[in-house]
Amino acid sequence: MRWIDDHCHLGDGSDRWPEAEATIADAHAAGVMRMITVGCDLTSSKLAIEVATAFEDVWATAGVHPHDATDGMDGIVELLADPKVVAVGECGLDYHYDNSPREVQREIFAKHIALAHEHDLALVVHTREAWDDTFAMFASEGIPSRTVIHCFTGGPEEAQGCLELGAWLSFSGIVTFPGASEVLEAATLCPLDRLLIETDSPFLAPVPHRGKPNRPALVPVVGAAIAAAKGIDVANVAEVTWKNAAAVYRLP
Repeated sequence: MRWIDDHCHLGDGSDRWPEAEATIADAHAAGVMRMITVGCDLTSSKLAIEVATAFEDVWATAGVHPHDATDGMDGIVELLADPKVVAVGECGLDYHYDNSPREVQREIFAKHIALAHEHDLALVVHTREAWDDTFAMFASEGIPSRTVIHCFTGGPEEAQGCLELGAWLSFSGIVTFPGASEVLEAATLCPLDRLLIETDSPFLAPVPHRGKPNRPALVPVVGAAIAAAKGIDVANVAEVTWKNAAAVYRLP
């Protein structure tokens, strides 16, 4: 089986985020042969591109996380021309922490959506406790044709709303958490042709690895949990999520 981690954060070099080379080697040993490393601000977006440029089977995104929306988007547009950049984001709305004012979050999210349209790139969306406004933004700005709801944390109702708009749902290790039955239910109902899996590493390590730094090598744990919930072979999940990611991000 070959897997792809469609959302991780590689190469920070801090104690919490291991160096990219070792992390990628670890992933390859686990059958995770492709990774999308994600930018959350200008600095991390540049870093994501550097890592993706250095490793053949890694691609990058460029964008501003809603936590950092007050910092604006200066410099992001220029990064989108890099051949290793396959998506705009992560971007969106986070009303759990409200690290940036909600009005500013919505303004910056709208700019990301416009960039995805303009540059014909995928859009990677972070939404937390902001579903109504997320759907309102898609209605007012037009949802890009290749939109990924990353680290999906809603339930069946929110999943259905996203699917009706043509979005892909990307599930993380949360599907293994005992208190996340609604997220697992959403993954169960998600059609295979709209399913993606991720680690969001170094965060959200799946059971039985909770409490430790997450890593792309644990993608198969997420895939196995979804396969068990759907009652299908884990190899099927590996195959469809590989193909889906290739289509969404236009990978070779």
